[in-house]
Amino acid sequence: MVMKVGVIGQSEGNGHPYSFSAILNGYDSEKLAAAGWKPIQHYLAKRDASEFGFDGIQVTHAWTQYPDATLSLCEACRIPNRLTDWREMIGETDAVIVARDDEQSHLELALPFLERGVPVFVDKPLTTSMEQLRLLRPYLENGLLMSCSGMRYAEELDGLRAGLSSYGELLLLRCAVVRSWEKYGVHMLEAVMPFIGSKPQSVMALNADHPSIAVTFESGLLLQIDCLGDAPPVFQIDVFGSQRRGVFHIENNFSMFRRMLWHFFHSIRTGMPAIPAETTLTIMRILAAGRRSVEERRNVKLDEFSL
Repeated sequence: MVMKVGVIGQSEGNGHPYSFSAILNGYDSEKLAAAGWKPIQHYLAKRDASEFGFDGIQVTHAWTQYPDATLSLCEACRIPNRLTDWREMIGETDAVIVARDDEQSHLELALPFLERGVPVFVDKPLTTSMEQLRLLRPYLENGLLMSCSGMRYAEELDGLRAGLSSYGELLLLRCAVVRSWEKYGVHMLEAVMPFIGSKPQSVMALNADHPSIAVTFESGLLLQIDCLGDAPPVFQIDVFGSQRRGVFHIENNFSMFRRMLWHFFHSIRTGMPAIPAETTLTIMRILAAGRRSVEERRNVKLDEFSL
């Protein structure tokens, strides 16, 4: 039996509905390029046909806020059911991907499915509202809800995963990324938090023309994330340990997205969360603390954001 997946929403400048759907369903190259997503078409074209799709899983329904975009998404990614209202998916799909990155929309779009026991993946960031996180926490804990950046699964970090102990004690992690703190700082948090075995204590916005956020941990580790706005694309992580250092450039979107989707569907089949709930909640609290520090120009304790 095929697992029927619905894709909901699209955010300006964010091609995730196309990327995720193409990885699951395959795609029509010409129609994807015509839809205005040539960069996605270019990196998909580099992959072998064997790398597309998962057995027994298909995107069968799609809706975005823009009828023309919904049509182009369905045509480019071979989605048979083009909807005029996302609520039409309720009762028709076995799992849902909320592919919008504006956190204000996430609770409204995800909760009707979660309340019916339908697994949901929500694009990052889940939400920085503590009230909403309290509502969503049980679904993170029971494995019905998953939300993350694909950079958590970046293949460029495989060497760091395998050889983390060779770095000794982690002293400093320094990250550079484009655009904003909430939407792109979360990429770096997702990428590095699996390597940090210590609790974050406080968050401080540094004096810079761009969002430059420093997170301190109980171990003494300092994590610095610089969000460079409309700069040339960069997703770079510098790791400084007591025994060695390393530099990692993350560029392979296809691999990280495919791995992320695999973990989502694996969690559905096993009934186990792909990511510990506390990890996602902690990352959202750091995002909220960073925003408050930027606004109030002070060191913000993570304890200010209790759940």
